[in-house]
Amino acid sequence: MTEVADPTRIITIERHILDEQRAHPEATGTLTSILYDIALAAKFIASRTTRAGLVDILGSTEDTNVQGERVMRLDRIADQVMIRLNDHTGRLAVMASEEHEHIIPIPKKYPVGKYVLMFDPLDGSSNIDYNASIGTIFAIFRRKSASGRGKLEDCLQPGKDLVVAGYLIYGSSTMLVYTSGAGVHGFTLDTQLGEFLLSHPNIRIPQKPKYYSCNQGYQANWSVGVARYTQYLQGLADGGSSLSLRYIGSLVGDFHRNLLAGGVYYYPADNRDPALPTGKLRLLYEAAPLAFIAHQAGGYGSDGRQDILNIEPISLHQRTALFIGHRGLVEKAEEYIRTYDQ
Repeated sequence: MTEVADPTRIITIERHILDEQRAHPEATGTLTSILYDIALAAKFIASRTTRAGLVDILGSTEDTNVQGERVMRLDRIADQVMIRLNDHTGRLAVMASEEHEHIIPIPKKYPVGKYVLMFDPLDGSSNIDYNASIGTIFAIFRRKSASGRGKLEDCLQPGKDLVVAGYLIYGSSTMLVYTSGAGVHGFTLDTQLGEFLLSHPNIRIPQKPKYYSCNQGYQANWSVGVARYTQYLQGLADGGSSLSLRYIGSLVGDFHRNLLAGGVYYYPADNRDPALPTGKLRLLYEAAPLAFIAHQAGGYGSDGRQDILNIEPISLHQRTALFIGHRGLVEKAEEYIRTYDQ
């Protein structure tokens, strides 16, 4: 006999967001609607990732993005979906994407709102051809400008001012994880129902870490402090932790695993690459939103010297080093860098 799920225990993302909204009597529902739109975009992108072996989706276009990277076809699809589902609603003042050199203005024929949406439409896109995990990262701020069309200054805000941050991970299942500053919650897409259902309420990073995640192929380029820190994580120095290495080259995938299992991810600055003196990852599209999530889950995000959330951005595509996950392990990284890299 087929077991029937108890409907009183099924919490859709819509119900969960509405419940959070009721806890704030001043809420207008605008933020709730933005999250609905992102969830809808996620369903569309997820449907395309499962078809990524098809000729019209797999592979890259002939274009490059502002970072000088070849644009994957699925990158372009994800970028367009995020824009088109959000540019006409009257909820946003401006958007910005990792794939665009400049801000994305709201078309003049549409009204504007009080929020700003920043996103990396398809993180880890180099993994597309190999059927590994990829994801979408998003961040929502309140606009800073008083009125009119949104401006660059509305996008250049520190992570501590985030209203909502989240990500989607497309793998063996599709998950949406987000925080509005009141805990971190994960939802899994039920493809038969077409709904995101609450599967991971109140996520907390485990206090006993299991993994460290980094690309050790670049270790020769790291500072003395970072190299020594890596030895500590391996249990080879200073009575270290003896953690297991897990790295798939998708920031969302590596962060998600360590969020649930416990651990630390890091992508330090490259001492041998003059183009990356402060690191590779994008502050606004990757580091800040994930650090906001980590903080809400009891963890921490740092550039190795300071809290990522306190960094005041000065450019739209500003890069940074990133150490993120278990608070104690990230603080240990800061300690090694202070000690060895003065």
